[in-house]
Amino acid sequence: MKFNKPEAELFIPDGVDEKTALSRTTDLCIAAHQDDIEIMAYGPIAKCYGLKDKWFTGVTVTDGAGSPRTGIYSDYTDEDMKKVRVVEQKNAASVGGYAAQFLLSYTSSEVKDASNLKTVEEIAEIIKACSPEVVYTHNLADKHDTHVAVALRTIAAIRSLPAEQRPKKVYSMEVWRGLDWVNDDEKVCFDTSQHPNLAAALLGVYDSQIAGGKRYDSAALGRRLANATFFASHNTDDFDSLSYGLDITELVNSDMDYFDFINRYIESFRKDVENRIRRFSK
Repeated sequence: MKFNKPEAELFIPDGVDEKTALSRTTDLCIAAHQDDIEIMAYGPIAKCYGLKDKWFTGVTVTDGAGSPRTGIYSDYTDEDMKKVRVVEQKNAASVGGYAAQFLLSYTSSEVKDASNLKTVEEIAEIIKACSPEVVYTHNLADKHDTHVAVALRTIAAIRSLPAEQRPKKVYSMEVWRGLDWVNDDEKVCFDTSQHPNLAAALLGVYDSQIAGGKRYDSAALGRRLANATFFASHNTDDFDSLSYGLDITELVNSDMDYFDFINRYIESFRKDVENRIRRFSK
């Protein structure tokens, strides 16, 4: 594929040709930063792991500059960190047995610029090339600006495609704000119980982030365990580990306003809280 940024690249862990690597993709995750894929889409990664008829492909949209750094990374420049994080993302793709890994190398400011259509066009081209059954991206209630921007660009990219080239399902996933607040009948649960050693290994490759003072590895695994335990208050656990998502297929296949869509979940949560309080108060 031809990329917009000179630093961008496509990494294929098992070395097959590009057409073969992309055409076998069934599950495609489009994320902002290196390690976001492994945090939010472990369920799909595990679902595809080791299978011949299911393949996971990742897309990392930004270049990895600007991350916090301490210890051995304290003197690293942004250019140094970009190189380190690219290597880490490639290592994760190899460990996870991905079909392919895109590294698009945009700056966060470029992604957040709504007038910059290059990101939308490039994401659309990737979706066309991969023709996945399912796409995963960030959720619109995330509290990280770049995550929300990537979700918006991904939705716009899918909307730009003809109906026959769109994925069958699109889900938005939790990273910088969990989705436990969404009412249980509205959230989508992804089983992250499989291959716990793989789950730990995928997060562990991001030494620059962990050593930089953010224990994303422990936090992501802990959230999944908490999701499984606290999902149902009156039932025993069906899973050891869960991550949450929202089904946004309706949103990408319509011209519905972005906020109006997510506000339905917010209002549903508000009503649930209000109803429970009023039932047990005078």
